[in-house]
Amino acid sequence: MGKRVGVLMGGWGEEREISLKTGEAVVAALEARGHTVSRIFAGPGLDRALRSAELDVAFLALHGRMGEDGKVQGLLELMGLPYTGSGVLASALAMNKPMAKKLFRLHNLPTPLGYRLGRADISRALELHGDLGFPCVVKPACGGSSVGLSVVREPEALSAAVAQACRFGGEALVERMARGREVTVGILGEEVLGTCEIATPREGFDYDAKYKGGSRYFLPARLSPTRVANVESLALAAYRALGCRGYGRVDLICSEDESDVILEVNTLPGMTPVSLLPKIAAQKGLDFPSLVEHILSLATRDEVDVSEAPLAPEMPSAVPVAVAQRAAS
Repeated sequence: MGKRVGVLMGGWGEEREISLKTGEAVVAALEARGHTVSRIFAGPGLDRALRSAELDVAFLALHGRMGEDGKVQGLLELMGLPYTGSGVLASALAMNKPMAKKLFRLHNLPTPLGYRLGRADISRALELHGDLGFPCVVKPACGGSSVGLSVVREPEALSAAVAQACRFGGEALVERMARGREVTVGILGEEVLGTCEIATPREGFDYDAKYKGGSRYFLPARLSPTRVANVESLALAAYRALGCRGYGRVDLICSEDESDVILEVNTLPGMTPVSLLPKIAAQKGLDFPSLVEHILSLATRDEVDVSEAPLAPEMPSAVPVAVAQRAAS
């Protein structure tokens, strides 16, 4: 049976345009599957728009801050509306890259060394960099789509790169650059869909490489079966370490010395015509409408039962202090 689905798209952040493309692709796929679809443009008054649409479920086509970071998920939880993708906590953890890295290390999962800087630290960036070395990668601490990402090769360029990253959320993550093949692992539900290798004409899979062409994709990745199995095992462990659900995409670097490191987990990966998760799904024989339908079928919410607090027992009437003192005397 068709459902009344609200596709949340747009949003407040720098990834709005990518979100709109994802949203329109999802709308077309859901309508082709017989669902009644409403476009819900995220922004001021989102709660009113959701209530007036009278939905059965929300399909999140949002990316980046204020959409992928747990805030909208929290609103949907309060409204009791099932939604696609990860819950509030997992969304917040995955979006906050420094926090996600701490959890990866807690679970003994390899990730590049790095540290966080704020706007107040820009003038001291080189001093705080210490012996991390160059080249390094600088990106917003909370963000996606490689917006604000820079590869810094010389010390003199570090402060400017940090300032650029801090434009998107106020904090930057500086990481030791991991060299090797960049791969991404698609996950649907609790199963790995497959692995794609990304070859770009320059260092770093930045915004232009993602959305303006020039990159090549290898499905399956040009790795041995044993290596692919290790990469996919790491990706699934990272996904689970953050408590993700529904679907996701995990980015890694596979070096020539056969060591693999986790870069990040994407809880709402792009679903545009050039996006990686649909490419991986297609390699497995899952076309785009089928992928969207499967994601929709996994929509849920935390459904935490909140019981009413018991009534406090009646307390005896308070005796005025002055009266109590006179009685005592």
